[in-house]
Amino acid sequence: MTTRTLGDLSRKSATALVALMRAKSASPVEVLQAHLDTIARANGKVNAICTLAAESAMEAARRAERAILRGEPTGSLIGLPVGIKDVTPTAGIRTTYGSPLFAHNIPTEDAAVVARLKDAGAIILGKTNTPEFAAGANTVNPVFGATRNPWNLALTVGGSTGGGGAAVATGMIALAEGTDFGGSLRVPAAFCGVVGLRPTVGLVPSHPAPQPWDDGRTHGPMARTAEDVALMLEAIVGVSNLSPISTPAPWRDLAATVGATRDARGLRLAYSADIAGVGVDPEIGAVCHAAALRLVEAGASVEEIALDFSEGCDAYRTLRGQWMVQQYAERLDSLDRFGPNLARNVEAGLALTPREIAAAEATRARLWHRWRAALERYDLILTPTVPVPPFPVEQNYPETVAGKKMQTYIDWIAPTFLVTLGGLPACSVPCGTTVAGMPVGLQIIGRRFDEPRILGLAQLVQKAHPLGWPGLGAGDA
Repeated sequence: MTTRTLGDLSRKSATALVALMRAKSASPVEVLQAHLDTIARANGKVNAICTLAAESAMEAARRAERAILRGEPTGSLIGLPVGIKDVTPTAGIRTTYGSPLFAHNIPTEDAAVVARLKDAGAIILGKTNTPEFAAGANTVNPVFGATRNPWNLALTVGGSTGGGGAAVATGMIALAEGTDFGGSLRVPAAFCGVVGLRPTVGLVPSHPAPQPWDDGRTHGPMARTAEDVALMLEAIVGVSNLSPISTPAPWRDLAATVGATRDARGLRLAYSADIAGVGVDPEIGAVCHAAALRLVEAGASVEEIALDFSEGCDAYRTLRGQWMVQQYAERLDSLDRFGPNLARNVEAGLALTPREIAAAEATRARLWHRWRAALERYDLILTPTVPVPPFPVEQNYPETVAGKKMQTYIDWIAPTFLVTLGGLPACSVPCGTTVAGMPVGLQIIGRRFDEPRILGLAQLVQKAHPLGWPGLGAGDA
């Protein structure tokens, strides 16, 4: 196997890498080494990968190489280097949750999603940085510090799958696993210029989990292209006896379907600039609006509409507080050792009354029916993923959006968490840049199990607005 004429393998898509390895034009060892070389050049500046498992990854790459050479059956992700969010357990690889309480924790069991990635042939290269217990939309924690945006090192990558976003954007890994509750896959995807998908809850089994029936947080994929996201998603979905809410995917050959999408003929699309009532930075709004209208050229009908789901903001905050108490019930004695974001969430949850929780659930029900009605009229709904460009990495969150003051650290991500509250799948896809050269993400929202259509449209948006590589891209770090 040779890569002499193939260029830097860490710049190639996951789909292309699998094809090269299956054709024996590149080997899993060469692919892994290319990504390790990129990590050596870029990670010291970006701080995306917090624990590197190079030795075990190389052993896995050699096994994958032998399997290919022998003509043995191989999985759909054979030889692809993957980063796992540092809140997702990995057997034998340190998992800290970004907390000093778990700074030296080495799990003995893989999470179900990690086991499925391995079964598909993926190589676990390491853990990606996250805010403490994933509670934050700026990736910084007391164990590893801050992850910086590869497009501008002074700025944030968002959160909480921020390490995954930065690692994918720079070519340190081919794919990233993450979790999404309030927008934790979509926000960093928008800030880093990659594609992040929150799948329909139940498609990807969650185990281990303190709340097995949890319909808020879900695991999901992140990659540089929509087709790569589809490739990864198909490998991790399906029923598991470890998860009581797991469900089969109603589609097959997702990556092929997404990759074959050539136009948007017949699609009824709606664009809404501010579904949350928090305001939108004018530049972000202009970029997303233009990208949405451009889909007319691909054959879609696009209608600009006003959708206001802001009544769900208080309900989400209430249910988030309840979720945090349930999630960390066994650790409440350590509340004084939690970071401020998580501690405030838990304290708010502990103060809730049954009446307040019931009212929040009633609001959630109304919101679901309003989402349902909108998605009966339109096939997909488009919004800005986040209402602001990346902010300084030292800030916990933007204090104002379009002149409006934010009250809490999560108010500004309402455009993503209101989708979570509605129980819907959504992805963020890059649709252009600001004048300062920072990526802008367009959020595509669909019905439950509508991932093929969501990712197919994302593929079209991405092809119409190619970003290139950040300054710390694979060859430039």
